[in-house]
Amino acid sequence: MSSDATVLREAAPAKINLFLHIVGRRPDGMHLIDSLVVFAELGDVVTVRPGTDISLTRSGSMAGDLPPIEDDLVFRAARLLAETAQVSAGATINVEKNLPVASGLGGGSADAAATIRALARLWRIDMPSDRLASLAQRLGADVAACLESRPLRISGIGEQLSPPGTLAPLHAVLVNPRVAVSTAEVFAAFADDPQMPDPTTDGTEPWSGEPRRFVEQLAARRNDLTAAALTLCPAIGDVLARLGAQPECLLQRMCGSGATCFGLFGTSSEAQAAAETLRRENADWWVAATRLNTGLNTGGA
Repeated sequence: MSSDATVLREAAPAKINLFLHIVGRRPDGMHLIDSLVVFAELGDVVTVRPGTDISLTRSGSMAGDLPPIEDDLVFRAARLLAETAQVSAGATINVEKNLPVASGLGGGSADAAATIRALARLWRIDMPSDRLASLAQRLGADVAACLESRPLRISGIGEQLSPPGTLAPLHAVLVNPRVAVSTAEVFAAFADDPQMPDPTTDGTEPWSGEPRRFVEQLAARRNDLTAAALTLCPAIGDVLARLGAQPECLLQRMCGSGATCFGLFGTSSEAQAAAETLRRENADWWVAATRLNTGLNTGGA
């Protein structure tokens, strides 16, 4: 994050579920998950500055796909933080929207989390981290994870967060066929035809710090929402096939609830080469190469 006397700029990195297991369902219908999450260098950017009231503008290549401002999670996050912390000051907020909307990358949640971090600094809010996390959870389970923006093992309905230990450095190519997929609809489709195979491991072994061995560990896991998402967006299958066809791709998998998919690569040059090929051969797709922040420090812009 960078700042001057009146402007704060906060990164809102894309969230990548390296695997996503559905391990059960509560009586209220909420699904229980087990997931390993990392964040990319790529993402949106939130800028805040003092204002007379809370206002929101959006810019960037994907801004046109965002919901009305009053329904935007960023606007809701700003108002909830002001109410909770009893702040009377305002703020002018801008979201530079670079990530596709409804794409399984947690973009809206990341934007809301970045807004909370930036406004807490702008308004000089000294709130304990557990209270900030509780506030984030009121906006959505993903917001709490995005508030930390570091590698996490996620369980429960998304509210139980723990550090996964050391992870190997990796690069990724993210591909979206420019199709928005509703998370609620994917979970509904999954509930109609649940596929919850027994976990392949108990999750207690340490993750490897060597990229290829780490990918082998990930390959033993799954994204259990893939089949459900494919029924709503068959193009996901094409994306996975094209990623898997890239010469240096170590693993391809769907992100979150889709429709974005990722391919893992050992080096930046391999990821960049694959991204260039995919852009050239699929001009209608959104394609981006990025490094995954597998270290423990929160990223900033």
